[in-house]
Parts: sequence; C-alpha cells; structure tokens
Amino acid sequence: MAPRKIIIDTDPGQDDAVALLLALASPDELEVLAITAVAGNVPLELTARNARTVCELARISHVPVHAGCAAPLSRRLVTAEHVHGKTGLDGADLPAPTLPLASMGAVEAIVHHVRREPPGTVTLCPLGPLTNIATALRHAPDIAERLGGIVLMGGAYFEVGNVTPAAEFNIYVDPEAAAEVFGSGIDITVLPLDATHRALITPDRLQAIAGIGTPVARAVAGWLDFYERFDLEKYGGAGGPLHDPCVIAHLLAPDLFSGRRINVEIETVSELTRGMTVADWWGVTDRPANAHFVGHVDADAFFRLLTERLARL
Repeated sequence: MAPRKIIIDTDPGQDDAVALLLALASPDELEVLAITAVAGNVPLELTARNARTVCELARISHVPVHAGCAAPLSRRLVTAEHVHGKTGLDGADLPAPTLPLASMGAVEAIVHHVRREPPGTVTLCPLGPLTNIATALRHAPDIAERLGGIVLMGGAYFEVGNVTPAAEFNIYVDPEAAAEVFGSGIDITVLPLDATHRALITPDRLQAIAGIGTPVARAVAGWLDFYERFDLEKYGGAGGPLHDPCVIAHLLAPDLFSGRRINVEIETVSELTRGMTVADWWGVTDRPANAHFVGHVDADAFFRLLTERLARL
C-alpha cells in the first residue's frame, strides 16, 4: 500500500517536535508532503524556525517548511512560553537551522498540495491552532471536498480544559478558526485531552527513549524532561501527557485508539467558556455528528511505537 499523504500543520512546541519526528521516521506509512507552521505555542517566527530545526535533527531536507498565519483570525495571539520555554523547544541545545523556509506561504501550500493530488488522498494533521486550515478553506472552499480528512489534536470533554476551566489550548487560541473547520463538512478525527492525558511520560518511558542513545533520542529526552515539568506540577501523577504525537500514532496504528462519532461545536461567544469543545458524547441533542472524538489510547503500545520509530532516526 502506498504511504498516506499528509500535511502537518504545527506550532512546535516540544510535543509537536516529537510528532514531527514520529512522522518523519515512518516513510513506509506516511509521506509528509509539507510542514506548515502557525503561531501558537510560540510566535510564528519561532514555530517556523523550530519546524526546520526538527527536520535537520532528523536529517530530512526534502520536506518543505512553510510559514503561515502569525495571528488568529480575529483575536490577539495567546502563546505558551510558560510551558514550552522562550524558544518553544527548550530542553535541548540544538544549532540554528540552515534549511531555508519555502518561498510559498503555508495557506497557499495547503491549497496547492490538496488540489495537485488525487481527490481523497491528502490528510491534514493540525497540531496547533486551526488558523492556517480555516484560512485555506476560506481562500479555496473546493479543497474541503478533495481532502481525505483531518486528524487533529485539540479540545476536551471529560478532561475539561488545560488553559481555562473549559478550553484546551489549541482551540482556545483561535476558536473562530476551529468553528469554521468543524463546520466545514470535512471528515474530522479529534485527539482531545481525554485521549492524550492517558499518554503519560512516565520515568520508565522517558528512560526508554533516552536509552536509544542517538542525537535524536537525546534531544527528545531533553525536550520531554523540560516539557513535562509544568504538567507534573499542575496535575501531579505519574507523568505529564504527550499530546501531539497521538495524531501521528493514530494514523500509524488506529487500533490503539477508541472513541465515538459525535457532534462537536465550538464556543466562540462566551468569554467564560471561549474555545470550549461542546462534545455531545451522550447524544443528547439532535445535532448531526461531525467528528470522530477519541476518548482512549493504549498508552503502553503508543509509547512502544514511539520509541521504536525514534530509534530509526
């Protein structure tokens, strides 16, 4: 079977960086057509830089990195340096990338690839705010019917919010963009906090990655050790959650995940619940289902997959 064609839209962030590495380590299953950067965890200048840093760490030069939207559709940008550090990739000392940014902007690149490839063959994989995706749909509504789907990290239901009591960060940063994407009619799979909070970076799992001993593994171990400190202080427990790699793992091994096809709406009006993913998990409304909302991941199998793939780089 030919590799699945994907575009990774991202705001690296340590967990985004690990997701990129997981995808780049899996060329038999995934063909990364492009990486598109968006402002989110840190400003666009840094997310575009960090995406190129990750490619160079993986010794990948053929995947273009495109810079996208520097701010949400209609709101002031909120970032998360308190989690990810000033660079977004604090925890590993890596050189500045020499790989240049692609000349084409992220939105144009998304449209270009989706139109160029056969209908139904390109999957978008957003790991950050959905600004680039919504903007692409605004500029080229025809790509909605051509996409093979969207698999994204964002939202929460039972786990509630991680940036406010009601909202997960990616959706909170640009709720208007999220509302447009969820209302687009595209086949969407959502990896929310309900799933990702089961994928905990325990000491044994972190040590297994560090024990690989390669430059990639040392960087990942440094990133995750830095990154999880915030969630360990916030949540306690056995380890901090590893969010974004769940998107790539779902593409590689969907049997590790389970959920329901339900209706998901995005709150954009209330300041109290801005960015809330109102997930009709119990089917109490008559709103039509628009997303597969994942609620569980086999965490042991997920980390085995991640560790095995990182060892390939």
